[in-house]
Amino acid sequence: MTSPGTRADTEAEDLDVEEALALVKENPGPAHRGPAHPGRGGHGAPAPHHPADSHHRATPWPEARATAERAARAAARAARRTPVAVPLDAALGLTLAAPLAALTDLPSFDTSAMDGWALAGPGPWEVRDEGVLAGHAEPAPLTDGEAVRIATGARIPADTTAVLRTEHGRTDERGRLHPTREVGHGQDIRPRGQECRSGDQLLPVGTLATPAVLGLAAAAGYDTLTAVPRPRVDVLVLGDELLTEGLPHDGLIRDALGPMLPPWLRALGAEVRAVRRIGDDAKALHRAVTASDADLIVTTGGTAAGPVDHVHPTLRRIGAELLVDGVEVRPGHPMLLARLRDDQHLVGLPGNPLAAVSGLLTLAEPLLRTLAARPAPEPYMLPLRDAVHGHPYDTRLVPVVLRDEGAVPLHYNGPAMLRGVAAADALAVVPPGGARSGQEAELLDLPWAAGGIGVCFT
Repeated sequence: MTSPGTRADTEAEDLDVEEALALVKENPGPAHRGPAHPGRGGHGAPAPHHPADSHHRATPWPEARATAERAARAAARAARRTPVAVPLDAALGLTLAAPLAALTDLPSFDTSAMDGWALAGPGPWEVRDEGVLAGHAEPAPLTDGEAVRIATGARIPADTTAVLRTEHGRTDERGRLHPTREVGHGQDIRPRGQECRSGDQLLPVGTLATPAVLGLAAAAGYDTLTAVPRPRVDVLVLGDELLTEGLPHDGLIRDALGPMLPPWLRALGAEVRAVRRIGDDAKALHRAVTASDADLIVTTGGTAAGPVDHVHPTLRRIGAELLVDGVEVRPGHPMLLARLRDDQHLVGLPGNPLAAVSGLLTLAEPLLRTLAARPAPEPYMLPLRDAVHGHPYDTRLVPVVLRDEGAVPLHYNGPAMLRGVAAADALAVVPPGGARSGQEAELLDLPWAAGGIGVCFT
């Protein structure tokens, strides 16, 4: 979210997606749980670019994430996507591409802040027979010494001096109203324009549409929001060994990624348009990739160099540019990021489920977040309750749950296992060589576990 004093505070016109994205970059979102990671080296360094058929080395994990962000910024510049008008009920999680300015005063008329009586002048007061309810036409003015029953949110009668709460008044045997405590002038009246005046800027470009933002927009008179469109994603599930139902048998296994990836990608802000099962068919993969006009294509499996690993040959055949070809991270080492066109990319995820999760958080998350102009979450650290074995050279991503004593590493964290991450709140970033008990580790929140706006699965 941009902060006061930025360009967004003075511009009333709509911005294009690239400009909104730039504002988010200049004004990153608030930190979530703790201090920033000290010494996140490599984030500003350029990533190696090489054609798809050249020799390569794996990219360090922080550098791979930074490369995905840079690729998305270049794609946004190339695509020049136009902001879209989105109904409020479909705008959750989108980023504002135009400032939110009030279309009316809030409140738009003087209203009662409490159930009770509207009063005129000093008491005791004679009480009208009829009351004043919310949503009704403007009531008749009051005269001095007169009161009328009033509901919360109802229009205040002209010449009202205060509202007396129900619990602070009593009536005598003649039906006259008496206060049980002192009544101040203007008490419990919300005056017109108390929250804002028509035309006031309420929120700047770059603000994330949370439930509260949607409520404010509705109160301010909006039916739609001008927002950065969701990045469009096509998912291609590879592998002849995958079953879509029933128990594993005869060397066949259940496909875990087909059910898992679409809602996870939606939680990262994407519009998942298609999920296609390609099998191990090189021609079918080529057709699917070249026919797609999505902003991002996500493939599962086939990123290594085996006899049915067709992703690299397909990328060479279409002349794609490999931006990341392998990452120094476990699990998920054989993930990749390729630029197919100036405004289109492909993320190749490993076929093992937890390795695919690693690829999502390493490459797809920063790319989709940047395309959607969402603010980057500030990294935070917590101590690990238990020691974690590390890889000699690569970063490890380990599922953890968050407890009072810190981050508790979970078992079942092998590349093919989902049992650990299914119970996790976050993934701990364990440096090469491992981490001792009590050592602080950077944490990557899972979108639903953080309680944030990312929980948008449909």
